[in-house]
Amino acid sequence: MSPGDGGWLAETRTSYDTVAASYADQVRGALDTEHYLRGSLAIFADLVHAAGGGPVADVGCGPGHVTAALCELGVDAFGIDLSPAMVDLARRDHPGLRFEVGSMTDLRLPDAAVAGLLAWWSLIHVPDDEVPGVLDAFRRVLRPGGPLLLGFHVGDGSRLKTQGYGGHPMSVHVHRRRPDRVAAWLRDAGFTVESQLIIDLEREVPGALLFARRP
Repeated sequence: MSPGDGGWLAETRTSYDTVAASYADQVRGALDTEHYLRGSLAIFADLVHAAGGGPVADVGCGPGHVTAALCELGVDAFGIDLSPAMVDLARRDHPGLRFEVGSMTDLRLPDAAVAGLLAWWSLIHVPDDEVPGVLDAFRRVLRPGGPLLLGFHVGDGSRLKTQGYGGHPMSVHVHRRRPDRVAAWLRDAGFTVESQLIIDLEREVPGALLFARRP
């Protein structure tokens, strides 16, 4: 499925085009106070370096703040996002980095092209029945030994988000998932699951970070 196709993918793209500027304003500098998130990125960067280094894909990069954080950690990171408006903002805010429009459901990278891959709260909009195909694609583009880091909302079920950042209208489904379920999907896709971290336990919707590796 390409970014121009209809259904949930088109609604997600349109929604994030609409809220792009407000979302970028909200997350700009957010990692400065999120110690566990910054620590997880540092661990991921160390894993990339230990595996020999090389290009790393931030899939669903939004305005590029995480891509930039990885580059500050010495990682050769580039960003891919479904929303052209997000990509425009990422290029504006981080002019020295590479960003491109694309979809994780149609990941147009060669086999074994990247040394690491990150999906930072971007898999949350992908329906359950499409997640295995996305993870298969992640494995295909990763080099053997390459690390994968997934961040997502913890919980059960889905909700339709109709109003987003800055009060702008959106129409996206947000899927909450249990870490053991995501880990099972990863194993089915051929990954070795190495570690997990649950954060913000006191919040209504905690977050999870899963570290995995392509054998």
